Amino acid sequence: MESGYILIVEDVPDILRLLEETLKFKGYNAVTAFNGQEALEKIQKKRPQLIITDIMMPKLDGFGLVHRLRINPETREIPVIFLTATYVAMEDKAFALNIGATRFIEKPVNFDHFLKTIQELLAAEPQVSTPQMSEAEFYEGYYQRLAKKLVQKNTQIARDERLLQTISAEEIPSFRASLQMAQNERDELQRLLDELETRIANTPKS
Repeated sequence: MESGYILIVEDVPDILRLLEETLKFKGYNAVTAFNGQEALEKIQKKRPQLIITDIMMPKLDGFGLVHRLRINPETREIPVIFLTATYVAMEDKAFALNIGATRFIEKPVNFDHFLKTIQELLAAEPQVSTPQMSEAEFYEGYYQRLAKKLVQKNTQIARDERLLQTISAEEIPSFRASLQMAQNERDELQRLLDELETRIANTPKS
């Protein structure tokens, strides 16, 4: 793996490919990972200049990835751009910045703004990002973000299940696919919440 690369972390293949091809077309050395755990393995081999990551991913999501980077002195300086369509509330952005995210960009991506942000971060002097919260505070804040998203996702699914009874036969296949995606996201949120409950119970309070 060459030095001076940009690491893209995204679990949706089409989005990952679009980001990778866009950056390579602009002359950047882009490397990809499908989740935070795979990203950490690549970072251990060679540190990237910049990380672009989704938040909601299996195995290790964006929040967890940034938290691990910022508590490690060897990776604290790596700038991280969050890309997300789910965590867009003001409190989500505040939490992201508090744990050490450098920038926060909503999906769908405005590529002019996206590329300008990359250019600015690569040209800037390295900044040491230290965690602004304890381990216990991170898990508690993270849990609150996930719990709120789970409530929203369950509301969306209940609404879509009602709508499914009213749409035409032609619309049903695509609507079912969308509903299945929402159900998969709900299940992932619940899995993460269950995992966090265990972590919170085993983490000493500061």
